[in-house]
Amino acid sequence: MGVLKGIADAFDEGGWGMWPILICAVLTIAIAVERAVYLYKSTVDKDKLLALMKSQIMSGNVQGAIKVCSGNPTPMTRIVQAGLMKFNRPDEEVQSAMDEAALRELPKVEKRTPYIGTLANLSVLAGLLGTVTGMIKSFGGAAKAAPSEKAKILASGIAEAMNCTAFGIGTALFGLICFALLMGKTQAINDDINEVSVQIVNLVTGHKGALKGQAA
Repeated sequence: MGVLKGIADAFDEGGWGMWPILICAVLTIAIAVERAVYLYKSTVDKDKLLALMKSQIMSGNVQGAIKVCSGNPTPMTRIVQAGLMKFNRPDEEVQSAMDEAALRELPKVEKRTPYIGTLANLSVLAGLLGTVTGMIKSFGGAAKAAPSEKAKILASGIAEAMNCTAFGIGTALFGLICFALLMGKTQAINDDINEVSVQIVNLVTGHKGALKGQAA
């Protein structure tokens, strides 16, 4: 309770400049949580998936491979499934189907995360703006105040300025950490999708005979 009261008091002392920083903080947390949940659900053990795909495709059981994908819907499996659905078509159509699916799925993996970096920058700028206005208020008020009130007015204005700076930088640091972690996870998922897609295309095109026999 003491810590929360201290934060509440500092927020109150920070003046109007704390509100845009708070908005940035709330948006950062909301986006970071939503993206973390989505990316966690989008994560697939690529080695296990490839092993299952290879066992099904090499035995000619493409329908079994499709069921594996549909039973675990993620961006990666939906892209792979799109290619498997065209297994009896020319190689170019298999690749085209996977490329088309990738154009739908990859933006879903990457969306909204860049906003966190923007919010971090806005937090710093909002903190600096609050700092500047706090200092203007402090020195402007001190210039007009009676000598006995100058110290109090200066202290109040400087406290407002420093609280804005601290909260702005703190929010920005939190946002940049979230941004770095989420971008790292996003890149890892994209790399896995690219690797798996290439291997699946090679498997399908390399076992056309077995797959067509199964289809027949």
